[in-house]
This record gives sequence, structure tokens and C-alpha cells, in this order.
Amino acid sequence: MNDDLFQWSDGFSVGVQEIDEQHKELVDLLNQLHTAIIEHHGSATSRRILDELADYTKTHFSVEESLMRVSNYPDFDIHKQNHEDLIGQVVALQEKLDTGEAKITFELLHFLKKWLTNHINEADKRFGAYFAGVGGSAQWAPHVRDSMEKKKWWWKFW
Repeated sequence: MNDDLFQWSDGFSVGVQEIDEQHKELVDLLNQLHTAIIEHHGSATSRRILDELADYTKTHFSVEESLMRVSNYPDFDIHKQNHEDLIGQVVALQEKLDTGEAKITFELLHFLKKWLTNHINEADKRFGAYFAGVGGSAQWAPHVRDSMEKKKWWWKFW
């Protein structure tokens, strides 16, 4: 039995490999946080994973927004505002965790899963279709793909 909170499937693909690969990393971090809570790894471990998830999310949003800008995505402002709203909520949560006003709970995990699922299936898929329609490349070039799959060095930079 798989205890993951969020199981990735190709149904979540937005059709842009760079975004899909980053979404998979976000799902993995969310699942790591879920595991840390289930296995009682402690609040310090859960907080470290949440912080990694928050940092990676910010970087992911920057990549998405860059692709939107260069492709002149007409819904850029709305999409960017959605990103900013989530980042604001996560920063507020981190502040509450620092002051002891909040704890990392299953409710938080389900909120993050629901937000990510809805955002991928709605906003990101709309962008993926637009990006493909304006001639954006859906896949990495073979030499890039080979390098990315052999080494996860890029994870440190995103």
C-alpha cells in the first residue's frame, strides 16, 4: 500500500516538461512532509521540509512566470496573483510556526495538496495549452533531457 498523500500521474501533466518535472518535485516534497508527520519525525524535521517546499515553490513560480512572460501569456497577471497569494499564506504560516501559534498538521497538508491539484489542473494546464499553441517546446532537447535525468544537480538551483 502506498502511503503518499499525492500520487503523481500523467493526468497532471501540463505539457511542458520543465514545469511537469518541477511539479513532480513539489509533489515529492509534499509527500516527504506527509511521511514526516505520519512517522512522527518531529517538528524540526517537518519544519525543514516545509521550508524546502516553500523555497522550491517560489523558484518554481519564478520559472513558470518567466515562461509566461516570454510567451506573452494573456492571463499572466491573474496567474501571478494566484502564486503571490499562496506564497503570502505560506509565509504567514511560517511566522505562526515561529511564534508557536500554529503547527504543521494534516489539515495543512490537505490544503496544500488541494491547492496544488487545482492549480495544476486549471491554471497551469491552461498555460500549457497556450504555450504549445504559440510554439513553445513541450520537451527538453535530447542532450538536456539526458543531462537532467542523469544528475539531479539542477534541483539545487530551482
